[in-house]
Amino acid sequence: MAVREKQLTFDARGHQLTNSNVWTPDSQWLVYDVRPQGSSFTGLTIERVNIDSAETEVIYCAQQGAHVGVVTVSPDEPARYVFIHGPENPDSEWHYDFHHRRGVIVSEPDRELAITLDAMDISPPYTAGALRGGTHVHMFSPDGSRLSFTYNDHVMHVLDPARDQRNVGVAIPLRSVTSGKKHPREYDGSHFCVLVTVTTLQPQPGSNQISRAYEESWVGLRGYQRSDGRHQRWALAFIGDTVSVSGEKVAEVFIVDLPENDRDYDRAGNYPLAGSESRLPSPPLGVEQRRLTFTGDRRYPGLVSQPRHWLRSSPDGSAIAFLMKDNEGIVQLWTISPQGGEPQQITKSHQSVQSAFSWHPDGKKLALICDNRIMLCDAVSGKMTPLTQRTEIPPSGDAVVFSPNGRHIAYMRQVDGYSQIFTLKL
Repeated sequence: MAVREKQLTFDARGHQLTNSNVWTPDSQWLVYDVRPQGSSFTGLTIERVNIDSAETEVIYCAQQGAHVGVVTVSPDEPARYVFIHGPENPDSEWHYDFHHRRGVIVSEPDRELAITLDAMDISPPYTAGALRGGTHVHMFSPDGSRLSFTYNDHVMHVLDPARDQRNVGVAIPLRSVTSGKKHPREYDGSHFCVLVTVTTLQPQPGSNQISRAYEESWVGLRGYQRSDGRHQRWALAFIGDTVSVSGEKVAEVFIVDLPENDRDYDRAGNYPLAGSESRLPSPPLGVEQRRLTFTGDRRYPGLVSQPRHWLRSSPDGSAIAFLMKDNEGIVQLWTISPQGGEPQQITKSHQSVQSAFSWHPDGKKLALICDNRIMLCDAVSGKMTPLTQRTEIPPSGDAVVFSPNGRHIAYMRQVDGYSQIFTLKL
């Protein structure tokens, strides 16, 4: 069932799609940044390309020595674009790094107005709702009301780089936040931002403690049903790095249940929301972090780190998809219920899955790369239907993304040394 590919970009530079939320709500445009390659954060513009005409537009251009990248789009109209923004006027002390970056939102039709999402306050006393470092891969919730992100902390990095642990946070439209402005690099933010995961510097072997939280996903279009029958409106699934009884790092699936009322995000839990000089910011009261997978006894324990992938929830919130090796060492697609239980192996391929993946809006299939081809995977049977011919070099594994209307898949290929954007029409 080979489907004709359409190449959309052709100029001799990089074109990088993020792993999800790269389509405008009308399914007509794809947003991208212009990094030379995935790990080189030197792009100056955020752009979009029309899937019919291949017309390109610049959405935003960085100034004063800053760089931008990793753009995603809101699911609702008018389109809002959110992306990473590096520091302006960088110098030897303050330049782009995991803990020196922020989220910025540009909205249609006024692209000239760039709004900083997350306030930064790195001078004590710290400010609740502000952060103290850098945010990354900002994802709007399915209703567009809030965003998730991963985070690294400047204050902890200065104290001891080992204590600058990756965490997951959320940006809530509770109120804007004003920083103390005691440091020239501090700034205000449009959203109230908090961390929602808890990490431990040295997790106890065999415990549910984690040293790192990352690659998160909103669960369901409207949350999920808990085991007691109650509806959990807001939740994020994420990967957490545990330590096995034998002392090995094992990546597992976790979930964090979040408050339903926005005002509750301003209520501190066991420790201050804003953190301290020796402690990371802490989750609000009522946030519950749970481990879903326990794979330490498997022949190949843990989720795989290659290909890099992000957890993705089915639209109805009943299944969280991830990649893990089977007993033969082949990377397969699996799912786990947000209630926990045994993981379900979906694919049973003789070749490893090679990419991140996305769910079709109907929740019945997923798009991914296997055997150097774009595949359509049945979410129940695991049957994979090739959509492209096998090529010597596979498409990029960074992004294989269904459009909101379910009619197209967007992805990237290397062409003459540059990453170019392609689509398939189903």
